[in-house]
Amino acid sequence: MAENNEKVPIEMIRNIGISAHIDSGKTTLSERILFYTSKIHSIHEVKGKDQVGATMDFMELEREKGITIQSAATYCIWKGFNINLIDTPGHVDFTIEVERALRVLDGAVLVLCSVAGVQSQSITVDRQMKRYKVPRLCFVNKMDRAGANPFRGVQMLREKLRHNAHMVMYPIGAEDQFQGVVDLVQMKAFYFDGDNGENIREEAIPADIKAECDKYREELISAVSEFDDVVADKYLSAQDISVDELRLAIRKGTLSLAFTPVFVGSAYKNKGVQLLLDGVTYYLPSPAEKENVALDQRNSEEPVILKSDSNLPFVGLAFKLEDGRYGQLTYMRCYQGKLDKGDFIVNSTNEKRVKVPRIVRMHADEMNDVEHARAGDIVALFGVECSSGDTFTDGTIKYSMTSMFVPDAVISLAVQPKDKTGETNFSKALNRFTKEDPTFRVHRDEESNQTIISGMGELHLEIYCERMKREYACEVVVGKPQVAYRETIQAKGTFNYTHKKQTGGSGQFARVGGYIEPLPADAVLQYEFVDEITGGVIPRNFIPAVDKGFKEAIKEGRLIGFPIVGVRCVIDDGAFHAVDSSEQAFKTAALMAFREGYERATPVVLEPIMKLEVSAPEEFQGSVMGQVNQRRGVIVNSGTQDGYAVIEAEVPLSDMFGYSTDLRSATQGKGEFTMEFMKYAPAPRNVQDELIKKHQEAKAKKA
Repeated sequence: MAENNEKVPIEMIRNIGISAHIDSGKTTLSERILFYTSKIHSIHEVKGKDQVGATMDFMELEREKGITIQSAATYCIWKGFNINLIDTPGHVDFTIEVERALRVLDGAVLVLCSVAGVQSQSITVDRQMKRYKVPRLCFVNKMDRAGANPFRGVQMLREKLRHNAHMVMYPIGAEDQFQGVVDLVQMKAFYFDGDNGENIREEAIPADIKAECDKYREELISAVSEFDDVVADKYLSAQDISVDELRLAIRKGTLSLAFTPVFVGSAYKNKGVQLLLDGVTYYLPSPAEKENVALDQRNSEEPVILKSDSNLPFVGLAFKLEDGRYGQLTYMRCYQGKLDKGDFIVNSTNEKRVKVPRIVRMHADEMNDVEHARAGDIVALFGVECSSGDTFTDGTIKYSMTSMFVPDAVISLAVQPKDKTGETNFSKALNRFTKEDPTFRVHRDEESNQTIISGMGELHLEIYCERMKREYACEVVVGKPQVAYRETIQAKGTFNYTHKKQTGGSGQFARVGGYIEPLPADAVLQYEFVDEITGGVIPRNFIPAVDKGFKEAIKEGRLIGFPIVGVRCVIDDGAFHAVDSSEQAFKTAALMAFREGYERATPVVLEPIMKLEVSAPEEFQGSVMGQVNQRRGVIVNSGTQDGYAVIEAEVPLSDMFGYSTDLRSATQGKGEFTMEFMKYAPAPRNVQDELIKKHQEAKAKKA
């Protein structure tokens, strides 16, 4: 494989990810891609009686639960193209896996279920693709399911995601009558014969759908004529457009992010996957066509456009860490230059120089050694200690690439090993997990002496507790889930605090005056410090100490002890003493002044509000809505499609614990839901009073 890789020109490399809402068939699609590219020789399913399990779901836990937890990387060859493929999780609790994959990929395949169309997680994934400017194709999967309707899927792409989406494939039949697809570019019908759909049969378009196919091809040409002058001219003068001309126009539209080609098929029934692979090679960019920017640390972070050229200085981004059987495995995307086994590379974050002892290309959990990697490759390195998101160079330059967006944790649990003997393994596991997953956080609560783990949802933390038990033989005792509340202010609060302390020798003196006020709702920063001191009433060298005091104060609110967000602290008055004033005195004065202002600024508790989407058979719609209302949920949207009710709501996280069990029992196990963090909002007065009361009781106990 290494030799082959050397000979493949960069135009023939594709780095793609497969992303979608949970249960849209991403892993099944990855399995078929590997089969058709001869990477595996038999197909295994995600769920069911198949004991082997899908290749890309190689963790035992993934096979048991039938979900993808970690993104898995592999590579394959299709018609001479080298395809690096990352299968990402669909569950919102593992959103960081999608985030970091999209950060380093050049293109993506957005998979939709032909029955459900665009679902809540499809919207999140789409937002992530837009954040990293990733061109995408759409694959409407599960055409064999009852209620399959790809045309509604295209409509939802346009309405819900604002995509300029058009079909490049037209289905022949649907549900149990789904037989194959028509390629609207070539205007030919394709059928997939053989046990696994490996024999492709090309035929004329069936007469009964010919008129429809003509109509959709006309729409496609009209849409892409905007991106290509040749197609536009020929379209306007009603001339024939060749297959190559049409493909080039679709490619230009896709790469400009202003067009989404839509493919249809059924990965489970082995239909349409090979044509999707052709689409990846025709319409998605090579590494050379995607603009990647680094910041030059030696030139006041001046942006530099990286070139996929093997002769330039090396630049690579470590985007994912994994603790494997042989130590830490560092997944790296090479953006510029080349990397040989035995080379020395420099970590731009801490300037450490490390040797690369081994380079491998990953195929799920198998590895194949290679001698070198070059611009455009995704490889894994052994023996390179670093953190997720570090940039590496060859040392001649000092560039850093912007890291990926890491969402805040919304839920915490207190955990401890069941018996004392497990403590070493417990801390080993926590160290490894925090390194691997930036959304998994650990801290020690000084007051209660408990270890607190925080993450993206109940399932996220449950999986890590289960992994500690399996991979580290360390069973853990889990406390009650803790919601990540915040505090803020709703009005302006003035302060004028004098800190005086007289002991033998020099004392402490500092006076700080000013006010605190709420930041606007759309402010990016959660804390702002404004210095309006004039006339030197507080000497310049003490101003940073005041800022430090305020920062200390916002770590713990006075209502329920959670961090304070959305405040601007302004100082405009003060006093100092030539002998008794010190940095410590001003820091303490600022801390106490903030507390004084906070009491006057109408403080409130903020609670995390989740975006909830529930789908269940129509007959249970009433009880599902009732449950959401009981949990203080606000129903934003509800509708039915194909016998299923879909309810969208905004619900406080604190009322959502144990919801999955309740939903299952109310819907005979047929209801499904997804939930993701949406915003913080003030808690109702009764909830706030209850939280304050609990906080006071806990403080009294400790006292």
